This record gives sequence, structure tokens and C-alpha cells, in this order.
Amino acid sequence: MRIVQDSREQAPYAFNAPKYAGVSVEVGTLQTGDYSLHGLTDRIALERKSLSDLCGTLTAGRERFKHECERGRGLEYFGLVIESSMDDVRRHNYRSAMTPQSLLQTLAAWSIRYGLHIHWCGSREGGEYMVHSLLEKFLKEQQTRLAALVRAHGEGTEGGEAA
Repeated sequence: MRIVQDSREQAPYAFNAPKYAGVSVEVGTLQTGDYSLHGLTDRIALERKSLSDLCGTLTAGRERFKHECERGRGLEYFGLVIESSMDDVRRHNYRSAMTPQSLLQTLAAWSIRYGLHIHWCGSREGGEYMVHSLLEKFLKEQQTRLAALVRAHGEGTEGGEAA
């Protein structure tokens, strides 16, 4: 699996544990998100956030992130991977004046408005695992769809010519 990591990602995942064998990471510029798949950057994007990043994103960086979510609307899958738990938010285990209710309600509204899939991963390690898992599942689904199209229509056009 070839993961594309945005060149602006501030705290990139390494994907170097044995469970990530066969993964290569290419650094590039993504229009949306921090992680995607080579050849599928127009179909899936994942945004990674620590809890402190998330608070900044929903306050000072709110307009910029809203624009990113609007771009994410055009993808088959746009996900927000949060390296924290909802319980950390509920207990206000972060430095921001934003209340837990305001933070959670903003995410709930944006998940509906923008089709933003939110993944509470508990930790940085959990976030890395979730990014890998989501990209792996998306890739397998795309491969299954392609195989079904090939079965239904053959590998080329009539007369054996490639499309």
C-alpha cells in the first residue's frame, strides 16, 4: 500500500511497526487532508489532529478547516482522525476556552453538514492504526469494485482493443 502524506503534516506517522509491513509513504502535496492513497487522492483524505490541534482548528483556524471540509465533501471518504478520546473532551483535558459541549456539537454539526467521518482514536498510536486501517479498507473496496467491473465488461472493448 502506497500512502501519500501531505508535505505540510507537522507530526507525520512513520508506519514502521511490523503490523505495517508492505506500506510505503510518499510525501507530496494533498489538496485536502494529511493522508491519502497514491492514485486515489481525489477520492479519499484523512485529516489527523491531536486534541490541542483540534481545539485550535475549531477556534482560530475555524474558517480554514471549514474550507477543507467543503473540499472533503467532493471525496468518497473524508475522515478526521483524532488522537484523543471523547472522554478527554468531556473532562476538558485540553487548554482552550472552548467548552466540551461546543467542541462536540461543532463536530456533530460538521459531520452532518460536510459528511465528515470522525474517529476518536484515544492516542497517537491509535490514530496511526486507524489511518492505516481506513486506507487499507478503502483500497480493498476499490479493488473489489474494479474487479467487478472487469468481470462485467471484460478487460477491453469489443475487438480486444484496450479502452
